[in-house]
Amino acid sequence: MHSLERTGPAFLEMAHGIVWASVATIDKDNRPRSRVLHPYWEWEGSTLVGWVATGATQTKRSHLEHSPYLSVNYWSDAQNTCVAECRGSWHFDLETREKVWNTYLELPEPLGYDPAIIPGWETFESETFAVLKLEPWRLRVFPASMLFEGSGEVLVWEA
Repeated sequence: MHSLERTGPAFLEMAHGIVWASVATIDKDNRPRSRVLHPYWEWEGSTLVGWVATGATQTKRSHLEHSPYLSVNYWSDAQNTCVAECRGSWHFDLETREKVWNTYLELPEPLGYDPAIIPGWETFESETFAVLKLEPWRLRVFPASMLFEGSGEVLVWEA
């Protein structure tokens, strides 16, 4: 196992380089369900937190009510992979929604984008705009160099 101080920044760098993630939740019958989302991550010295602008669909809501845990998996065509196993929580307050909206506007592309391109999301106050907070309890960073060159290091952290 590695420290969060070592694994967190490596995870953030790889995840932000890949951008899109496959995110799996668990339904009421304990079956996984995946979708592609666009999280961004914040490293604050000793804490890693992810944020996702998304619609709080009935499916996502019911899955997170059943189990608040989800898996966020990134994979690049160069074979770099990283995974965050997280606790997810909805944030519907206007302050958080505005913060996440503005962060997406300020981040460089392709990580950053204008959320208003999504139909129904005119502003952070739009009824269908929601924020999902991701708090990892386990991280894994697997660089492609381990596969092809036997160099580098797989980093794993657990809370």
